[in-house]
Amino acid sequence: MLETAAHPHSWIPSAVTFLSTHKTFLTVFWILFFFTLFYWQRDTVPAAAAVFIFRRPYTLPRELPRLRPAVYNLTDFGGVGDGLTLNTAAFEGAVMAISKLGRSGGGQLNVPPGNWLTAPFNLTSHMTLFLAEGAVILGIDDENYWPLMPPLPAYGYGREHKGPRYGSLIHGQNLRDVVITGHNGTINGQGQTWWKKYRRKLLNHTRGPLVQIMWSTDILISNITLRDSPFWTLHPYDCKNVTIRNVTILAPIFEAPNTDGIDPDSCEDMVVEDCYISVGDDGVAIKSGWDQYGITYGRPSTNILIRNLVIRSMVSEMSGGVSNFTIENIHVWNSRRAVRIKTAPGRGGYIRNITYRNLTFDNVRVGIVIKTDYNEHPDEGFDRDAAPVVEDISYTSVHG
Repeated sequence: MLETAAHPHSWIPSAVTFLSTHKTFLTVFWILFFFTLFYWQRDTVPAAAAVFIFRRPYTLPRELPRLRPAVYNLTDFGGVGDGLTLNTAAFEGAVMAISKLGRSGGGQLNVPPGNWLTAPFNLTSHMTLFLAEGAVILGIDDENYWPLMPPLPAYGYGREHKGPRYGSLIHGQNLRDVVITGHNGTINGQGQTWWKKYRRKLLNHTRGPLVQIMWSTDILISNITLRDSPFWTLHPYDCKNVTIRNVTILAPIFEAPNTDGIDPDSCEDMVVEDCYISVGDDGVAIKSGWDQYGITYGRPSTNILIRNLVIRSMVSEMSGGVSNFTIENIHVWNSRRAVRIKTAPGRGGYIRNITYRNLTFDNVRVGIVIKTDYNEHPDEGFDRDAAPVVEDISYTSVHG
């Protein structure tokens, strides 16, 4: 005969016995700790960012600001950011839509993260082009997609070849109130193919800049990266009230010919500040045309402030005149020449009332140059008696 235990539930341990072992106690402690932690996170942080103990924190995308009454995304017009699809029609469609909104404050075109291949396109007035973080506008490197334009009137036949020149990747003429900005998105000209063809003399026209704005007012370019331009990188031509701020400009130091950083050309009332520039030619070159063509065009560059730059080289050259500009708080590094004024008989015009202040030269071969025999001319038609005037140039607080 089988007998049952005197205490039928004696197999169930008491609470004291259960918690008596050290290992079990630690297990319960950590369960309660994690439960409390996750419960607290539920009420204090967004759900998408809450679980971060066993992986890196989830970073929410930066919200794009609304800077105009109407806001579009490039994808609204069929844009595809795979680096292969040509998005010219998408950019043109967006610009066309914004061009109709001038009376109501204009429009903003957001370029989201991705690689957006495109041929050159034009901007319109009262427009903001906003490049999100991780957005890259890629210029197609086939010159057959680049339109031809008349030579610049202040340069005669053109810089490299007689006749038409290639337009810029991003272009604008006779505009007002244009902003190119972002969360440090990039405009990439993919200049490598252009540079090789130029060196091998395979191009029949002058190369085009990366960004060129002409005969326009109230221009702001800020918080973006410009890189690998086919030719000059940022070229405001005969513009007024221009601000360039917090812009990074990059190109290889070698084998990237004429990739100037910023070339204010016959511009008035302009500020360039807080920029980093490392390119294959002049970092900043202030211009006003070329020889007899610049003299005839007669638009000086005047009232320009350049400050707080880290840069490789600076140049001033002119035919239509350069005056009243200040260059201060400049760090020039790893350069053959730091700050340079260049002109020659035949240039004509003037360079006057120029102030250089607080300059630092780091690993620079020659710090200050004023060259009056820079004999590069567009053709033989220049006036050899057109002597330039250079006066009232001051340098203070120069280090290095």
